[in-house]
Amino acid sequence: MKVHVHGVSYEYEVIGSGEPLLVLHGFTGSMETWRSFVPAWSEQFQVILVDLIGHGKTDSPKEVQHYHIETVAAHLIAVLDHLQIEKAHLLGYSMGGRLALTLACLYPKRISSLLLENCTAGLVTEEERKERRQKDELLANKIEHEGVAAFVEKWENIPLFATQKKLPLHVQASVREERLANHPRGLANSLRGMGTGAQPSWWNELEHLQMPVLLMSGEYDEKFFHILTTMKKQIPHAEFVQIIGSGHAIHVEQPQKFDTIVMGFLQNIKGGRNT
Repeated sequence: MKVHVHGVSYEYEVIGSGEPLLVLHGFTGSMETWRSFVPAWSEQFQVILVDLIGHGKTDSPKEVQHYHIETVAAHLIAVLDHLQIEKAHLLGYSMGGRLALTLACLYPKRISSLLLENCTAGLVTEEERKERRQKDELLANKIEHEGVAAFVEKWENIPLFATQKKLPLHVQASVREERLANHPRGLANSLRGMGTGAQPSWWNELEHLQMPVLLMSGEYDEKFFHILTTMKKQIPHAEFVQIIGSGHAIHVEQPQKFDTIVMGFLQNIKGGRNT
């Protein structure tokens, strides 16, 4: 289904009934990231799948301002308004996790709980952000000039995804297919507008988050282990879980463990309300 918000057409699906659960994929992904989880999750929740701007079947506009992470957060609030949803549980992975955290910081009353898979609250100093923006701009230019296929060939071989090389070939092929389905301009502008260097630092806002928060890190993702354990110390109602046998993409590398942890966390929240 399509919904037009703030001049951008978003592709989305709503499956199941119950408390709303909005799920946000990572960079180069799409709503298909979560497809295998939907049958189980939709038995207990109203699952809202969305292709983020520049990804999947959602628009990839030329103007970078549409991709700014705070703007995209406003787009998603407009999607919830369109669906007449006042509050939703919010799950995000990597770039989608940073976007989910942005939503929680800017619109805390709209978020029932926050589940973050391997993401950061941002870079602390402007010098760090500037350096990252320069790197992302170079990468964005390469995507536009060389195309998605050449980019994906390099992207899937970066150290962050090394552990995925051990996955069955059909799983690797599925991830690659999802990445290849994206538009070069959409990916390039997503780096420019929603890259780690482009987003604000939310570190000083973490102590104000009052909703239940789940932080998930993979055993082999040392960078994000340190980031998320630091975030846990600053968030009042946060749980941290390290998933054994996984790298950056826990939902791909350990899907059964991921499913169990996510549903267990959400069921505990529901159970707490009912007692």
